[in-house]
Amino acid sequence: MPKGYMYILECSDGTYYTGSTISLERRLNEHQKGMGANYTKKRLPVKLLYFEEFSRIDLAFYREKQIQGWSRAKKEALMNGATDLLPKLAKKIFSDKN
Repeated sequence: MPKGYMYILECSDGTYYTGSTISLERRLNEHQKGMGANYTKKRLPVKLLYFEEFSRIDLAFYREKQIQGWSRAKKEALMNGATDLLPKLAKKIFSDKN
């Protein structure tokens, strides 16, 4: 199984896009040419802000799906290396009344 990458792009409208791929350079070129995801196609140009490398593409895909559910603040903490803030920024699943 090939190695993989999970990446976060900033779109022209300031939103973030999270994806995964086996070739980061190729995928970034595809995004910039409008051949990437429909989401980024409408928000060009895009800028690579962050990536992680994995020994297998399935691990990168799993990480992509994990991060897609995160808040903007949590993604920014990850990209800024503030991993100590990640637990505090996790979405609360249950209210205090449960």
